[in-house]
Formats: sequence, C-alpha cells, structure tokens
Amino acid sequence: MQMEDGVQWEDDNAAEQRGVWNKCSGRWKERVRRNCVLFLHHPLFLPIYTVNAIPFVSLFDLSLSHRSTLLCSHSRRFAFLFSFPSSFLVSAFRSYIILSSLCHSPQSPPHIICWLTNIEIAMSNEFVMNDNHYVPVNDNIYYNASLEMDTFLFTSESVNEGHPDKLCDQVSDAILDACLEQDPESKVACETCTKTNMVMVFGEITTNANVDYEKIVRDTCRGIGFTSADVGLDADNCKVLVNIEQQSPDIAQGVHGHLTKKPEEIGAGDQGHMFGYATDETPEFMPLTHVLATKLGAKLTEVRKNKTCPWLRPDGKTQVTVEYKNDKGAMVPIRVHTVLISTQHEETVTNEQIASDLKEHVIKPVIPSQYLDDRTIFHLNPSGRFVIGGPHGDAGLTGRKIIIDTYGGWGAHGGGAFSGKDPTKVDRSGAYIVRQAAKSVVASGLARRCIVQVSYAIGVPEPLSVFVDTYETGKIPDKDILALIKENFDFRPGMMSINLDLKRGGKFRFQKTAAYGHFGRDDPDFTWETVKLLKPKA
Repeated sequence: MQMEDGVQWEDDNAAEQRGVWNKCSGRWKERVRRNCVLFLHHPLFLPIYTVNAIPFVSLFDLSLSHRSTLLCSHSRRFAFLFSFPSSFLVSAFRSYIILSSLCHSPQSPPHIICWLTNIEIAMSNEFVMNDNHYVPVNDNIYYNASLEMDTFLFTSESVNEGHPDKLCDQVSDAILDACLEQDPESKVACETCTKTNMVMVFGEITTNANVDYEKIVRDTCRGIGFTSADVGLDADNCKVLVNIEQQSPDIAQGVHGHLTKKPEEIGAGDQGHMFGYATDETPEFMPLTHVLATKLGAKLTEVRKNKTCPWLRPDGKTQVTVEYKNDKGAMVPIRVHTVLISTQHEETVTNEQIASDLKEHVIKPVIPSQYLDDRTIFHLNPSGRFVIGGPHGDAGLTGRKIIIDTYGGWGAHGGGAFSGKDPTKVDRSGAYIVRQAAKSVVASGLARRCIVQVSYAIGVPEPLSVFVDTYETGKIPDKDILALIKENFDFRPGMMSINLDLKRGGKFRFQKTAAYGHFGRDDPDFTWETVKLLKPKA
C-alpha cells in the first residue's frame, strides 16, 4: 500500500486511482479522511448500486448482513463495497435506507450503526436528484470504502483476598473496625506487613478501645483461609509482632484539637489530593475492565470457599483487557479482548483441570456472553505452576494496591492508600466523598463520565480546591456541574465523617472494603455509593 494525501492507495493501477481521486470534491475528500480509508477501483469492479432496485437489494444484503455477521462482530474493520455507476434509481436508494434501518436493531453491534450513519450522511451529501435518479456530484466515480471504527484496548487487574498485600489491608482495616466499634473517636493509622510465618502491625493509634491486636491478626488470616504453612501462612502458629504508638500530639492539636473542636472545625489529617470517578458503561457506574477483573477475583474466592473448586488456594490475581470505542468522551465497551487468571493451587491438580474449572465456574458466570467471542484470549495460569503463594511466596504491605482499590487505572489517583485509616485521614474520606459526587453526576444524567478532584492542607477544614471534568460528555457546562457539587456535598473532614457515617466500625464494615474494591459495591455499609440526585437550576 502507498500513502498519499492522507489516502491509502492500492498498488495496482495506482496512477489511475490517483487520477480519479484528484477529481473528487474537496468536501468528499475531507469526509473520507475523517471517516474511512479509501480504495478507488476500475469502473468494471463489482457494482453494488445499479439502475435496477432488485439486484441492488440482493447484492447489498449480501454485503451488509453476511459481512457484518462474519466480520464485524469479531473485528474492528468492516468493508462496504461501493462502485457507483453514473446514476441509480431513487427506488434503489430507498431500498438502501430500508435495509440499513433493519440493521439498526438491538442485536447489531453499535459500531455497525455508526458506520451506516456515516454512509447515509455521505450519500445524502454527495448525490443530487435528477429526473428521478440520484446522480453523483462528480460523474463516474467508483470506489470501495472501508470504514474503520476508532477503538482502543484498556486493561485493569485485581488480586484476591489471599494476596499478601490484600491480607495486610484486611488486617489494618480489621483493627480500624475494632477501634471504631468501641470508640468512634479513635484516631487510627495502622500499617501491616507480612512474610513467611510472620505478620507485623505497626503505626499510631489513639483510642479508648481495648483491642487485642494479636487476636485480630490471627482471626483475619484464618478467615481468609491461611490455616497451614502449605497454603502460605498458618494463622494459629505464625509470629505476630505489634509495635503501636499513640498519634503525635502535634498532629492531634492541629487536626482535632485533642477532641475539642466541633465537627465543622476539624481539619484534614494531612495534605493531599483525591479523585473520584464514574462512568455510565456499567450499572455500578464503574469501568467495565475494573468490574470484571474484581468480580473474577471475588468469584475465585467464592468457589474456593464453597468447595466447588477444592484445589484452589487463597492467593490469586486476575486481569481483563477490553476493547473500547470512544463515543465523544464516553467509554463504550465493544468486547473482552483478553482474560488473565493466575491462581494458587494445590500440588496435584492438572493444568487442564485448572483451565476447565476456571472457564466453567469463574469466567462463564462473571463475564456476560455478549462481550466474549471466538477471538477472546484466555491466559489461565500461564506460568504453568502456582503452588507457593501468600506470604510464603511474596512479602505483603498495607497500601500497595491503590489502583485495584479504586478504578483500575481509569480516572486518576492522588497516591494515598485507604486501609487502616480513620475518617480524619482525607486520603480515605476525601476519596469517598468525591466518588459519591462523581457517581451522582453521572447517575443524575448530567454527564456520561465524570472525574472530581478535591485537595486539602493539614489542619485546615475547608478544601483548597474542588475540580470537575466530564470529558466533554456533560449535558450542562462543567462550571455549572461544579456549582451543583459544591452546593450538595460538604468536603470538610468532620462533616464527611457524619454525612457518610464513617465513624461507625465493627461487623467487618471497613474490612469488607479491603478486598475487591472500595467502589461500585452494592452494600449499605458503602454509604459513599448512595446517589444524590442533582438537578440543574432552571
């Protein structure tokens, strides 16, 4: 192929094709550059449009229906063959319109509808009616247009609750739950690390609660499934180290005045900036890549604990790649391109059984069939062996899975982790409130996609800034959406704690957030997922 003037030419008869192209109108050339790749052909090439409507219907039907079924549902490229004679009957054009409308069905892939729309626009602008015939603006132009949808691939990953980093997140949040359950004013900054046969908790905690840290560590590890050294950690016999101190009095004075400040006066526990994100591509208002990767991990844990797949062990990772179309700023999933699962397993299970069970009991129940096709790639335990896992395989640390905790790489992230932090730590509470704000914008129909940022200074109640971007999908200007957000959401740390009920711990309230994501969960404890209906002022 040769490239010239923004057009891709066939090698055969390139000079003739170039000559015909040069006769095309500037308006048509510009439309081609925006919407398709153009191939010009000799006039004897297969004419799809003729002066007779009947052969037009049959030939076009073959091109549209047959090709769309065989090619378009599995490919981002779809070739429409056009070879126009000097003119054709109005009835033929009307037949085309009828056929195209029939293809605008719920079963049609959205990209086909997009292509048909482009073709209709091109035809209506490039042909004039003359004596009951449509005549091209430029006579005797024959061409074959291959319309290509502009798609891209995006990937998100997740890890199971038995991953060492996630074990640490859960221990830190289990300690937070225990502190808040007895003393809602607890100030907690708890970190956890783990390696073979050892778990350590350390940090700063000021509380009136009576907390047995060692018991919480062992109970959490046991609940995940770490019950013997063979699976990566023995909850009952591992070493548990505790190094907890009280919160710095300097921080306490600046943030909450040693518990003397009113809620609206409580300052941020540290500086920082947080992001909230929402998109209309899933019912959860979350990115599909993240939703699928997270649900695959949760399903792995479910079939391990209910013994559907008894060969499974606690550690594991998932990853999903989706092909997307950018629809004027909104993200439209087209298909699942790749599914990757790496899961810890017992010694004796075969790779064949692993692959079979994962497809039947994990992938099939989670990924909607509409997103899978015969070109979807499956990498199931691609390393071939994953017996050693958990803390035995890798060291773990709280706060190392912040992208998995949020939006799977979409939107943005301020860098602060969540687990083990009480609500005065705006890394957590600030991220929760901006998620609620972004979700409310999209759920209220004000935009198809939205990101909200908030920033703080340590000890200062009011945020330094609030920012919103709807990626040009907003139904009203972003500045008006920002005004609605500021009117409906209180970003002061003390008020966020009250409005989102973030001082309530216990009953695994925060421990639940530490595995399988903090957002997009249908759980009443996830108060930040509650939508506030936002209505623009008349």
